[in-house]
Amino acid sequence: MSPGVLDDILCGLKPVKNPSVLVGLDPPDDCAVYKLDNSTAIVQTVDFFTPVVDDPYAFGQIAAANSLSDIYSMGAQPVFALNLVGFPSERLDREILREIMRGGMEKMA
Repeated sequence: MSPGVLDDILCGLKPVKNPSVLVGLDPPDDCAVYKLDNSTAIVQTVDFFTPVVDDPYAFGQIAAANSLSDIYSMGAQPVFALNLVGFPSERLDREILREIMRGGMEKMA
């Protein structure tokens, strides 16, 4: 989904206002930033996109590197990661997903 289509879908929805949200939807960015206290904030990013290469391991590495670059671009230090997966396990061998996950884990490490 392109950013323009997503913008059309979200248009008119009112985000919840919270003074601890330093970066959210206004304006949108690759990461959200939530202030924990006067010296600490959490920078979070979530990316979900279709494979850009045929090699599952390489795709896992690319996906992880993309998320890492979002965190670094905000001046933050990655300390944990979460995986979101949409995978057609009824059509593709589960070993493909294992390789995607292995590539991402090794890149994160």
